[in-house]
Amino acid sequence: MEVCALTMVYRDHWALSRWYAHHAAQLGAQSLYVVAHGPDPRLPDLCPGASIITVPRDDLSHFDRRRGALLDGIHAGLAQLYDWVIRTDADELVCFDPDRYRSLPEAVAAQGDAPVLTALGFDLVEMPGDAALANEPTFTSRRNLSFSGHYSKAVAARRPIPFALHGVRVPPRRLADFPFTMPPGLFLAHLKYANGAALAEATIVREEVGNTDARGLPGGGWKEAGRDVETFHRTFAAKPLVSWEEAEAQARAQLAHDPVRIEERGIVKARALKQTVRTVLPERFAAQG
Repeated sequence: MEVCALTMVYRDHWALSRWYAHHAAQLGAQSLYVVAHGPDPRLPDLCPGASIITVPRDDLSHFDRRRGALLDGIHAGLAQLYDWVIRTDADELVCFDPDRYRSLPEAVAAQGDAPVLTALGFDLVEMPGDAALANEPTFTSRRNLSFSGHYSKAVAARRPIPFALHGVRVPPRRLADFPFTMPPGLFLAHLKYANGAALAEATIVREEVGNTDARGLPGGGWKEAGRDVETFHRTFAAKPLVSWEEAEAQARAQLAHDPVRIEERGIVKARALKQTVRTVLPERFAAQG
């Protein structure tokens, strides 16, 4: 079973370092592919042994559409060489419950003939009093989280298929019956809120992009990124704390079935339902991240 991982990045060096460390440990550095959105001399040192592809950053118009088309093309090429292609943003880690699987390739291979895997997503959050992050796995010092419908995303495919709107785009004839698979024990850890210092830097970049006059830019989450962060933290702190078992069961009951099927766009994706509780990642995950 040959599995690779693909991401695209601009400046988000801390998140990329964790993406690289986590996926290299699971898949091997030689199976990682990083698309640099603009030249970045730091990337070879951050991702030794990975393949780095540099593309221009001169024109940010139609940002998400053009970036998605580029990654779809690279994904299609990699699918000729690998059994599965894992594809996430640089601040996202595909992880697994070690009580269920021994490795990430085993978690992926266990899903039989499913064409696409959607992971149950969560936001990992830095809390007041958390120790500063060093080079250890993120899950050793960042364990507070809330499951997220928005970040329960398509993360892996066994053949070329366009990713879009956190799901996949399928032909109209396949829309009604295209399989939706959210395997138990497979998760997407979203690291945006896990490192306050890195988040402050990323927020500046997002606001720079979101407030240019180019057409087709990301929405308000980038244009007013700072206010978005404040709202997230306020909402997260107000959520009641429950056990991991209760929070996971609640999220899975809401998100693992009955996906959204958007007829006009041919999209199959998890429902972006907001979760009302927060929890703590079990210690058994500590070696990942």
